[in-house]
Amino acid sequence: MDKFFINDEVKAFRWMNNMVINVEGAIIEEISHDNRSSFVTISYGVLGDFGMINIELVTLVTDRNTIIRNRRGRRISVRDLRPGNVVDASFSAAMTRSIPPQARAFMITVVRENVNSLPVFPNIVEDRILEIDTNNNFLITGNPDDIMSQMRFVVNDMTEIYDRRGNRIHLRDLRPGQMVRVEHADFMTASIPPQTTAFVIWVL
Repeated sequence: MDKFFINDEVKAFRWMNNMVINVEGAIIEEISHDNRSSFVTISYGVLGDFGMINIELVTLVTDRNTIIRNRRGRRISVRDLRPGNVVDASFSAAMTRSIPPQARAFMITVVRENVNSLPVFPNIVEDRILEIDTNNNFLITGNPDDIMSQMRFVVNDMTEIYDRRGNRIHLRDLRPGQMVRVEHADFMTASIPPQTTAFVIWVL
């Protein structure tokens, strides 16, 4: 039997028997390098109890075997990646016990250059703030007497928040009762209230 064919079979067998996690629409939070590897920390949503999305962090350990591609499918270097890139990623389910955990990266594909590079027709909600949770980084808008009018927005490190004068502010600076305009992600949970990620928030 051809030696190269045997090697390919062994590689395929190892790949199938490795537990692989695939995530879509993750956001690169931080990138660092040492002499042999690069470390790409990403955040991504995981569906939890009651239809809520929990934000997970993992540091992907990349090396010369990691396949990294741009939006056109061309191979690029890990040094071409930038914080704020939106990526699809495949990585090992075997993780360290560190915070955040580390896992070997198999593939990283850039799907959008920046989390705030919105489509031509962005998803926009204009409503009053009903509740703010600075511990879990989310806010809820809508009518307190009409749960079907409410929406829950996850606020992460890439969310931009502006006051009426256009100055950058933080989630803790917002107050219930304020009218806001929120540009948010395409995806939305089927929970009540529905949940999605906020890209930009303006106080009106």
